[in-house]
Amino acid sequence: MPFYIGEACVDEMDKSCTEECPVDCIYEGDRKLYINPSECIDCGACETVCPVEAISSTLRGTPSAEWVADNAAFFTETLPGRAEALGNPGGSRRTGVIGADTTKVAALESRA
Repeated sequence: MPFYIGEACVDEMDKSCTEECPVDCIYEGDRKLYINPSECIDCGACETVCPVEAISSTLRGTPSAEWVADNAAFFTETLPGRAEALGNPGGSRRTGVIGADTTKVAALESRA
């Protein structure tokens, strides 16, 4: 998964990236957006439009292992209020807003 969304997105969620994503692989949690590593085609369109520079690539610089893992966890772990892990649903338009976050994001202090 070359692209992931980091801490700068928490409580921001501008959503410009979701409009640019050609494969609809960016999902909306409660406080943060997440890129599905299995659905992303690594085009980079999302990274260039993010106004808070929350999207990074594991192929450049030193990736943040904790945020790479956090993005993956959103799809592989059962989130609060859900019966099972999200997995690979085939696009965020199918699921709509998930409305839950990973344990890591949920534990962060609110910036609002």
